[in-house]
Order: sequence, then C-alpha cells, then structure tokens
Amino acid sequence: MGRRWRRLAAEVGKFSLVGLLATSVAVVIFNWLLHGFLQGEALLEDKPLSAYVLANTIGMLISYGGTRRWVFKHRSAATADGGFTAYVVINVATMTLPVACLWFSRNVLGLTDPVADNVSANVIGLTAGFVARFYLFRRFVFSTPAQPLAVTATTGPSTGAPARRARS
Repeated sequence: MGRRWRRLAAEVGKFSLVGLLATSVAVVIFNWLLHGFLQGEALLEDKPLSAYVLANTIGMLISYGGTRRWVFKHRSAATADGGFTAYVVINVATMTLPVACLWFSRNVLGLTDPVADNVSANVIGLTAGFVARFYLFRRFVFSTPAQPLAVTATTGPSTGAPARRARS
C-alpha cells in the first residue's frame, strides 16, 4: 500500500474514532431529551427533531475539536478561523440526512419507539452523513496537507525560490 493510501486509511480510522465519540455523546443526549433515559421524564418528549438537532450540535462541537486537532492536524485549514465556519455549514447541511430519516420514520411510517428513532436517525442517517462529511471536510475544510518549512543555508524557507543573499 502506498503512502497516500496509508495516510487516507489513517485519516478514515481517526475520523471514525472521533465520530464514534461525538456520536456516542449525541446519542445519549438525544435519548435523554426524547425518551427520558436515566431520568424518567423526557424534556423534549414531543419534539424528536429538536432533541436530535440539539444533541448533535453538542456532538458537532466535540467532533470539530477532534477533527481539527487530531484527524487533520497535518492539513491546513481552508480559512482563517481554522475551518470552523465551513465545518459548521457542512455539519448543518449533512445533518439533514439523519433528520430526514427520523422524520420519515416518525411521520410516514408511524414508528415512535426508541429503537425506531435510533435506527432511523443514528444508524441509517448517520451512516450516510458520515460518508458525506468525511469527503466534504477533507476536500473543502482541511484541504491540503500542511508543508513543513524546511530552512537550508542555500534556499531559505521552502517557497520554491532561492533565498536572496545580502550584499556586503
């Protein structure tokens, strides 16, 4: 396997681990808000989409930290804010996939139990969102591997142009 494929495999593995952590937190919060797990009374019992969006917004913040500092730390951010704005826009756009699955499950199929909610939103929807986010983050947010500056006596910083020597 070449260097490029090894790097891609490492990024996918790290992205998966960060996603697993963020998703685990979001799933617990979602189920707590919607079904009252560990509490008894659900805070957003009649608002499944709101519970999902709120829980996954918290998961998104966790995910950004891990993605920026670990998964794509060797890549330059596309924007001065470390890619945060683009990251949020992509997350909001791809969050429509699991929200649509949850909406369909509840409003078209009439399934309102915790298993149906979690399968539709957190299995089917998040799988589709995972693939889309990895591609979009890698392509548009953390676009190019950061190039270390190599300073030599004859060329200066690695800009491709020889360093100018001072005249005596």
